[in-house]
Amino acid sequence: MKPLVLTPPLRRAAERCVWYEPPEAAIRDAPRLVAHILTFGSIEDVGALRTQYSDEDLREALQAAPPGIFDARSWAYWNLVLGRYDAPAPPTRRFR
Repeated sequence: MKPLVLTPPLRRAAERCVWYEPPEAAIRDAPRLVAHILTFGSIEDVGALRTQYSDEDLREALQAAPPGIFDARSWAYWNLVLGRYDAPAPPTRRFR
């Protein structure tokens, strides 16, 4: 995945959606930050993300999403919006 640039709007999105760490840390893990924004973000937060990521980039982020962030509704919605009509199963945790 291509890296994200911490612009002021994306900083605000990271502060709201990944509240437990500074935006400078959140931006280092793009798939996780994207998952948080697509699940918990406002329309402004998603807009900040979409200035840097195309639909193809977001599909790649969905493919790389870590388990435990997306809820069922957000997972279904974003897969539909991005043209994945038969959404795959969401990422799950595996215990050994």
